[in-house]
Amino acid sequence: MKDIDVLIEALPYIKEFHNKKILIKYGGHAMIDDEAKSSTARDTVLLKYVGMKPLIVHGGGPEISRSMEKLGKESKFIKGLRVTDEETMDIIEMVLAGKISSDIVSEIIKHDGDAISLSGKDSRLIYAHKKEARKIGDEVIDLGLVGEVDEIGSDLLEMFLNHDIIPVISPIGTAADGTSLNLNADTAAGEVASAVGAEKLIILTDVPGVLRDPSDPTSLIQKIRISEVPGLIEEGIITGGMIPKIETCVKAIENGVKSCHIIDGRKEHAMLFEIFTTNGIGTMIFE
Repeated sequence: MKDIDVLIEALPYIKEFHNKKILIKYGGHAMIDDEAKSSTARDTVLLKYVGMKPLIVHGGGPEISRSMEKLGKESKFIKGLRVTDEETMDIIEMVLAGKISSDIVSEIIKHDGDAISLSGKDSRLIYAHKKEARKIGDEVIDLGLVGEVDEIGSDLLEMFLNHDIIPVISPIGTAADGTSLNLNADTAAGEVASAVGAEKLIILTDVPGVLRDPSDPTSLIQKIRISEVPGLIEEGIITGGMIPKIETCVKAIENGVKSCHIIDGRKEHAMLFEIFTTNGIGTMIFE
């Protein structure tokens, strides 16, 4: 395809999504590889300059684990969720809000965008409560300072968006008593997308999307209606770590987000291909 054809194909999407909010959940390769980080930040800035209003929620699990190892503290997980004591929570805040969020902001500014680093604790941005302990068999599972979102302070985000500033949000919540809580980044992204009335939620991962056959990257399912999700889970097509991502998408759509997209952040400009081309590049979940 010629460069001019790409622009022509993108035009109706630029018009359709003008002034619309796009929530991007940074994760996987886009968070680790320096070149990918720069490319993803540049693509995010491009969205702003063609008239959209991007917001970012980021994860940081691998970086947290590396920092804990350096500090001589072992990471512990139960069903994919990090067990979080007070010392671990301190490390999480240091890594997410102190390093990763600031690094993303720096990359955006490098590409002539304006951005601000926010923790969910800033100005009561993300209210949350501690996840309750659960009994599984004879064992009581308590994840510690792991939270579930209660409320998003969207007014703060609207203020920045109205001034063309891209919010970069660390998934840290604050409880009623001021306690910091560790939040699942995908879940936080879905809650923020719903609260601000985002047109799209885009989740960057290290897989092509939802595959009918995990061993065959050409078996990508490009579009999934939320009504099809239970059947795909029952068939074993949506499994493992993809289940909470899909459940986040379903909840976001039920709360007003128009579509959710799970795309491969390892592919250069994946986000732009997904938004601005007819075929896209990943899996779109919609009503």
